[in-house]
Amino acid sequence: MNILINNTIRKFLMLSTTILLTQAGVFAQTTYTGNSVDLVVSGTSTLHDWDMKSANANCTAVFVFNTSNQPTGLNALSFSTPVSSLKSEHSSMDKNAYKALKNDKNPSVTYTMSKASINPGNAGTNTVKVTGHLTIAGATRDEEIIATCKANPDNSITVTGSKKISMKDYNMQPPTFMMGAVKTGNDIVLKFTVVLKKS
Repeated sequence: MNILINNTIRKFLMLSTTILLTQAGVFAQTTYTGNSVDLVVSGTSTLHDWDMKSANANCTAVFVFNTSNQPTGLNALSFSTPVSSLKSEHSSMDKNAYKALKNDKNPSVTYTMSKASINPGNAGTNTVKVTGHLTIAGATRDEEIIATCKANPDNSITVTGSKKISMKDYNMQPPTFMMGAVKTGNDIVLKFTVVLKKS
């Protein structure tokens, strides 16, 4: 009788351990950081469309992985880029853009996640929906950003996405050029590709 009870207890403990190990694998968290970024700010004007580009940013993210080493959740995300790192092909445009961004008092554009979800896709590419606080020119608004993330063979993660925003929503005055003869449109698009690696 005692042998039967002991065997039952042993099986129960083994089963419990297996379940715990499986859950640990499903909910394993890993912190990633990255400063390899391709950020493009695009807009329009009465003369022509324009781009400002930056390759300088800091990003930290905490992903949740399943046992197949695929990201299934995002527990934290923060991103920042210096305003002065944004460059176009015209220094005069850069100067006016920095003024519109209030670079003297607000030298960075930042985004901090408040909640997120990841939906699995095809070929290991997943859709990430993130809601967070976007700060531009000293003004902060809640913004939802939809991006894709993919786990790479070298264990890095590539995140790609875009977001259309209104400058006036952030109390920005769309910059003008050539003594006001050229006026920029109110809406701009932020496009980004970030490569994240394990910390």
